[in-house]
Amino acid sequence: MHIVERTGSTNSDILQNEKAAEGDWLVALRQEEGRGRQGRKWAQGAGNFYGSTLVELKFEDPPAPSLSLAAGLALIEAIDVAVPDQGLMLKWPNDVLMLGKKVAGILLERSGDRVAVGFGVNLASAPQVPGRMVAALNAQVEPQAFAPLLAGSFARLLQLWRQSQPCLLAQAWLARAHPLGTRLTVHASAGESLSGRFDGLEADGALRLALGDGSISVVHAGDVLL
Repeated sequence: MHIVERTGSTNSDILQNEKAAEGDWLVALRQEEGRGRQGRKWAQGAGNFYGSTLVELKFEDPPAPSLSLAAGLALIEAIDVAVPDQGLMLKWPNDVLMLGKKVAGILLERSGDRVAVGFGVNLASAPQVPGRMVAALNAQVEPQAFAPLLAGSFARLLQLWRQSQPCLLAQAWLARAHPLGTRLTVHASAGESLSGRFDGLEADGALRLALGDGSISVVHAGDVLL
């Protein structure tokens, strides 16, 4: 595991490193060019966790998008171990909420058969995100201590992702998520949104949204408001 102080993106750096192999980790003690979904950028200070690992896709692997389910389960499991009893919940597609506020997130980026899985956790402080409620774990664990917990959890979930039926991983994810029937608004793109009730997940991790007319819309990417 490579732990550094840096200003770049851990996802980009590990994805572009031709010498990096599956299981390698890059953890930054400070990151000033962090990226989120839809290209959002922010600067974050010391004390939070920013780390990326590499997955090399194999022909027999499950659908690549379902890897986000394994990542979410690994992240919430690691936070549970590090700081128990925090009222955590998974929110589709890639967030962890603490008492309804975002405390951690995941960003997956793919290049060919290589996927960088990036994790950000507000261990010490919560960066301001317009329109979002955010929270932090008040420095109850340091990034250097959290890193091996997450690495071990992700290694185990990655193995389960490869060995289990995709629907079983989706069921495990649902057990830690907002309940079926929860009202959701999904912003799939600028100016486009859908509202309905959460109807579960497809095996590849896509969101099922029950619309008012009784139909089901399957959403593969977007931002969700509860």
